[in-house]
Amino acid sequence: MEKVAFILKTTAHPTRIAIVQLLAAQESMSVNDISERLRVEQSLASHHLSGMKLKGILNSHREGKNVFYSLKMREVVDVIQCLAACTFL
Repeated sequence: MEKVAFILKTTAHPTRIAIVQLLAAQESMSVNDISERLRVEQSLASHHLSGMKLKGILNSHREGKNVFYSLKMREVVDVIQCLAACTFL
């Protein structure tokens, strides 16, 4: 239960949930690609990405000037999908 609570606390924002859903469908994505797909400012996407990386939800690697992110904790996807399937939401 502690792991579920940690996941919920760390992803408790619509932009963070959308980032997790994007990364669940793609192996990795750059900050630019994520911000374009979500139609948010790059600085906002970077803020959410760095926070989730610090908490251990995401991995990142640099290729030249671009930073690419991927899911480190795949269980996050299961928790979000489970909540999305709830009929009371």
